[in-house]
Amino acid sequence: MSIPMPLPMTGLPRITAAARRARLVLRHRLAPSVREETAEAVAEALVGLHATDPATVFLAAAARMRAPTAAAIEQSLYETGCASGGPALERIRCMRRTMFVVPAALAPAVRSATAGGAAGRHRTEAAARLREELGWDERRHAAVEQEVLAAFAARGRATAAQLAADVPALREQLVVSPGKPYESRQRASTPVLGVLAAEGRIRRTRPAGSWTSAQFHWAPARPLPQLPPAEARTVVARRYLEAFGPATLDDLKWWTGWTVTDSRKALAATGARAVALDEGTGYLLPEDLGPTPAPDPPAAEPAAALLPGLDPTAMGWRHRAWYLDPAHTPHLFDRNGNIGPTVWWNGRIIGAWAQRADGRIVHHLLADPGPAARAAVRTETDRLAAFLDGTRVTPCYRTPLERRLTAAH
Repeated sequence: MSIPMPLPMTGLPRITAAARRARLVLRHRLAPSVREETAEAVAEALVGLHATDPATVFLAAAARMRAPTAAAIEQSLYETGCASGGPALERIRCMRRTMFVVPAALAPAVRSATAGGAAGRHRTEAAARLREELGWDERRHAAVEQEVLAAFAARGRATAAQLAADVPALREQLVVSPGKPYESRQRASTPVLGVLAAEGRIRRTRPAGSWTSAQFHWAPARPLPQLPPAEARTVVARRYLEAFGPATLDDLKWWTGWTVTDSRKALAATGARAVALDEGTGYLLPEDLGPTPAPDPPAAEPAAALLPGLDPTAMGWRHRAWYLDPAHTPHLFDRNGNIGPTVWWNGRIIGAWAQRADGRIVHHLLADPGPAARAAVRTETDRLAAFLDGTRVTPCYRTPLERRLTAAH
């Protein structure tokens, strides 16, 4: 089966940028009437939540929940909550070889669709580093892994530091970015544990500190069923279009990290229909070709949101001009393409926010959206401050505007 050849643009159903923003507000739970009760429901709506920065998971979920608390989100992440006896959410390395938190029921498809080849590359790259810098051959690497797994069997769960106390080889030092101004050193535990996690043999559990901490405990992972890769990619592509459609082939390829060929085949297998977008040809699921339901109450509902750095909405498409003024990109992204905390109004990014040293939430609007929007943004600022309740959050990736807001007095 192949994707239907796009007709001339005049022959395709057209989806305007405004219609896409209306879909985004509803499907990404950015209006009060469509907020969710639980973090797992938020992740279900968005396919998953970016988890490279631990705070992103909590802030992304809280922005879309009716009455968010850190304790409720932690329960979804760490307590028994699904039929398999594990947490309702799984933290796995998947799309673009980055960390996501995804619904437990979807985790097998996500891993099978995205992590297989990536895990192999992860092992190859780590093995090369360990061989070149520490002289570890394949046998040595495998022996250290067995010692690590034995340490887990004895401890149940452990931090990297605790494992390094049990397995001295993990304390050996590697050089990161040699010769660069930002050269640093790291323990061998980083690539060793990274490979085991990428292969689904261990997983991150509770942080060693608060919910903002990047220091996690590790534990043996719950085995996930393996799906045929093509079948799994179809599942993930369908879920992506449900949450992010209409989207281009380029958007899907970028978001998943798949090849062009795999992206085309997955789109075709979903039965996706071609539509005309400002960026060119996009794709929607057949059941989505009808009009998007209006919010209730229509149009009058304030759809303001303060979303964290690396939020799944902001990072959901490669082509972003329909929700982000390209002139604002240098203010909101770091040099590696990571977006910082953003302010949204009616499906469009209009500014950035930050938390200062005294805990105060401040923001700067890059466009004037009018008095109703400004009032709604103030309401969301108060809601975020209430959720944080004194907790300090610094984004993992700092962006120019976020830095300026943090430094301002």
